[in-house]
Order: sequence, then structure tokens, then C-alpha cells
Amino acid sequence: MEWEVVIGLEIHAQLATKSKIFSGAPTAYGAEPNTQACVVDLGFPGVLPVLNKEAVTMAIKFGLAVDAELTQRSVFARKNYFYPDLPKGYQISQLDLPIVGKGHLSIELDDGSEKVIGITRAHLEEDAGKSMHGDFHGQTGVDLNRAGTPLLEIVSEPDMRSAKEAVAYMKKIHSLVQYLEICDGNMQEGSFRCDSNVSVRPKGQKEYGTRTELKNINSFRNVERAINIEIERQIELIEDGGTVVQETRLYDADNNVTRSMRSKEEANDYRYFPDPDLLPVVLEPELIEEIRASLPELPNAKRDRFVSDMSLSLYDASVLTSSRELANYFEAVLVASNNQDPKQCANWIITQLSGALNKAGLDITETPISAEQLGGLLVRISDNTISGKIAKQIFDALWNGEGDDTDSIIEAKGLKQVTDSAAIETLIDEVIANNQAQLEQYRAGKEQLFGFFVGQVMKMSKGKANPAQVNELLKAKLAG
Repeated sequence: MEWEVVIGLEIHAQLATKSKIFSGAPTAYGAEPNTQACVVDLGFPGVLPVLNKEAVTMAIKFGLAVDAELTQRSVFARKNYFYPDLPKGYQISQLDLPIVGKGHLSIELDDGSEKVIGITRAHLEEDAGKSMHGDFHGQTGVDLNRAGTPLLEIVSEPDMRSAKEAVAYMKKIHSLVQYLEICDGNMQEGSFRCDSNVSVRPKGQKEYGTRTELKNINSFRNVERAINIEIERQIELIEDGGTVVQETRLYDADNNVTRSMRSKEEANDYRYFPDPDLLPVVLEPELIEEIRASLPELPNAKRDRFVSDMSLSLYDASVLTSSRELANYFEAVLVASNNQDPKQCANWIITQLSGALNKAGLDITETPISAEQLGGLLVRISDNTISGKIAKQIFDALWNGEGDDTDSIIEAKGLKQVTDSAAIETLIDEVIANNQAQLEQYRAGKEQLFGFFVGQVMKMSKGKANPAQVNELLKAKLAG
């Protein structure tokens, strides 16, 4: 039997506010346990929540960016459940009237085409604390620093049909919230995490199969692995005569398996009701338009501009706009190189720089080579001061901190390109004189030896001879 996979994601983006969603307690990461939770976060009797306006502004920004319906009058509700890291015994969230309604986002597929993924809703809520199971000798510790941290939960439609599509969508949301500066996207710190709803059905069937929810996955790689292993589990279970149970499962990355956590709750299990301590949020049209006017250039618009204005390929433009920091770096390099060649800038960033960053396990924000340094390197390639081969030596020197800029490294290492035709001709004459047998073979028709002669000349010049001049002069000399 052929199976079709159905996937929907619930992404939790921690909003980049300085204080919590209903209190003035700070949200900074890494503080000592239980030092950033005030009486409101701890659920002391008699305290009242006060909504953080900045969290509302950030939610509106996201809604506008995905062309979503904005709910003019949204309401907060209490989601009741009991767990040690939830001091009040309920979480303040939104159910029937979320602040952001239906929207959409397009993703790029492997074949270069685009697919539109529907967004069901995005609602504001507070985070719970964190249970800590290590170092307590059979007990569990609770850190409530995270309790009350503002979250935007972004719920997709079940429009994805493979783990790769799910990862592409998740990456697009990750990039978008960073462009909007509403979330730092730090997955290691839990600022951006994902629950995956996965089901399978026979190909052609309209009804959805029974879904399971994979909880709190915090890396793109693990999202793909967890979904794929859960797909395999469900198909094997059904084909062996079993049935899929609706439940929440955890992904064990070490053993690459999913494990049952608890039966899947429905909305009525949480006994939602409107929070009596919080007024409805009413959005004025003037506020929405003010926020719309403040939006930055979004990833798709920037990508399209790179294609139309700079003649970059769609692939290059998509890579460069995959993060706001990378796009900003590219544009800074372009300025530093006097806007000479966008394609050359893109190639050096995508191939040389990104390769070095990946090898070192660094992000673009941690690059040892500034945009000004790389731009200066490209200027010296363009004006023929150095060859492409020498440029890679200088790139390595800049990476290792062996000089402040390209010019100082050229001077210190004597790497200036030889462009004097007479000097190059002298090198060529010497190479020809030393390789008479190869010369005879070349003139007898073995033209592939041309590369041999080029290599010998470049070797004698220690890579400093201008390659274009070498090729031109060598052809004339070899032809006699």
C-alpha cells in the first residue's frame, strides 16, 4: 500500500521582550535558578497580571508578515493543568479568539518550486517553568525563571507531506521571526522549539489518519529525524494489523526512537475559560498601520530584490536571505567592494566563507572575517592586484588573524600579482626551454599539454603571475 504523510507544526517562539508577558520580571537567559520569578509568576494569592504591550506589538508584526487576519478583539483564557513547573495550576493562553488568525507562508522545495503552507493561528501565551531531573538524587528540581516568559505559538495547517517540507517551513518561520526581531531564534536556549503532529493515510484517502504529537524538538536535524522515524513506526504498526493511538510522544535523539509520553489531550481536557483578571485586547486600526509601516524588508522581498537588481540566481539569493545577519553581511561586503560584482560577492560568501564557518562550527555572527575585510579582498581581485589563488591564501590569513586587511597581508607576504608581460614572457621562455619533449608533443597535436605548461609557469611564479596573461602569452609562444 502507498502511504501519504500529513504533518502540521506548532512552533513556540519566545518573544524578545525585556520583561515577562504579565509581570515586570526580566526574561534574560542564564540567571541562577528561581531568581527571575516574581510573585505574579509564582501565582501568589491576590496578585494580578498586567499585559505587556510589546508582546502584543510583536504578535501583530508576525501576523502582518504572514498576511494573516488580525483579530480585532482577542481574549486570554486559562488553560488548566497540574504540573510542578506551573505554579498557578493554569497557564494563561488564548483559545477561541487568538490575536493572529489565518495566514500563509511559502516555502522553497528541493526542485526549486514553491509551496504555500497555511497558518491556522498564532496566539500569545506564557511559558511554564522548567523541571530539572539531574543532580537531585531521585528527585526533581524546578526552576521558575522561565515561568511567565512570553511565547507566540504558531500553528500551521496540516499541509506538509514530508519531513523535508516540515523542516523547510520551520526554517522559514525561524528566519522570519529573526528578520522581524521578535525572537532571537536560539534553539539551544529553548527560544525556538517545535511540536510536530504526524499522521499517515492511504494515498487517495481524504480523511486524516490518527495523529501523534512529537513534543519539544529543538533542532532542525532532530525534527527531520523524529518525523521520519515516527512515520516508519506508524506505517509498520498499521501494516502489522495494529492501530495508531492519539498520544503525545517524546523523541529520543540518542537512540533515534519515539516513546509514548501521555495520551493526547483535547481542548476540553484543559477546561479552558476566559481569564477574569485580563481584559480583552482590542486592536485599533491606527496601531496596526503604524506597526505595518515599521516592518523591515522581509526575506522573500529581499530575495526577489537580489534576483532582479543584482542578477543573482534564485538559489544564491535564497541562501543569502536565509538569515537576516547573512543578508546584512552580503550587502555590507558589496558596499565594501565598491559594488563591483554581486555574483563574485555571493560566491565568496556562499562557498569560501560559509564553508569555513561550517567547518569551524561557527555562525555568520561569529565570523573572524569582517564584511569590510572580505570586501577589500574582492577589490584586489577585481583590480588584478592578486589572483584568485592568492586570494584564498589571503582569506586564510585573514581568518587566522595574521593581518588587519588584504593590503597589509599582500605587503607582508609579498603576494602582489605579476602583471608585467615581459616578466611573464621570461618565465614562459624558461619553462619551454626546460620541457622540449612536451613542446614537441604539444606541437604534434597533444593540446591537453597546454595545462601542463600553465601549471609550470604558475609554479615558477609562486602563483603570482596573472593567469589570464599567462594563458594569452603562452598560447602565442607555444604556437611558435
